[in-house]
Amino acid sequence: MIEGNKAKSDEAAAKKKYSRRDFLATGGVAVAAPAIIATATSTAGAAQTAGAAIPRSQGYIVFDSRKCIGCTTCMLSCSLTHYGEQNLSLSRIQIIQDSFGKFPNDLTIAPCRQCVEPVCVRACPVGAAHVDTANGNVRVIDEQKCIGCKMCLKMCPQQPRRTVWNSKANKSSKCDLCVNTPFWKEKGGPGGKQACVEICPVRALKFVTEAPDQEETNGYQVNLRNDHWLRLGLVDDSRQPMPPPLGGAKPKDGATGAKPKA
Repeated sequence: MIEGNKAKSDEAAAKKKYSRRDFLATGGVAVAAPAIIATATSTAGAAQTAGAAIPRSQGYIVFDSRKCIGCTTCMLSCSLTHYGEQNLSLSRIQIIQDSFGKFPNDLTIAPCRQCVEPVCVRACPVGAAHVDTANGNVRVIDEQKCIGCKMCLKMCPQQPRRTVWNSKANKSSKCDLCVNTPFWKEKGGPGGKQACVEICPVRALKFVTEAPDQEETNGYQVNLRNDHWLRLGLVDDSRQPMPPPLGGAKPKDGATGAKPKA
């Protein structure tokens, strides 16, 4: 009799123990997981989470690193127009300088690519990284919605990453082609102006509407030099003599003054 009561007691205890574990393992998670997923998917939008086609951006920034002088004016203007302060760490365009490199490999310009297939948009769980269809399909990040998970930084295939971490706000940011510049009165985005392009003293940056070849690493590297650039007394890649400087001065010894091949 005693053994029978003990068996029933053990069975009841096992059921009670299982019930608590079942609640924690299935009840709590089952309730929390759908809520998290529902929140993320509803915010991100079906077009971005379901793998639907994303329209191409109507604007891109290309560059000529051979013209760049490393002054970082573009970086300072970027942070100034977006945040009201000149802070290189907040810039959404990056200039990388190699102190041990030789021209033309001593400087690299890294603007956001406005990728045809934006991984940052696909990866964002809350829709903070999204396509601004009202402003030329520019890929942007809404810092108000950003939760600081850094998924966009982790998933960006470019080096350095084109999404930038705002350490002051603990949010992600990226180039929006100056669509949202609260500290600049000019209209940005496609059809408007971009602070970095406008401020560059040597015109090493240019806004274009056609997507560069994104299959190649140097697809955004273009030749923005003209005849005036050749008159600075430099030697181009073909190692041909430079034309005489403005004013008709005679070429230096060993130079013919012949115009280099295009």
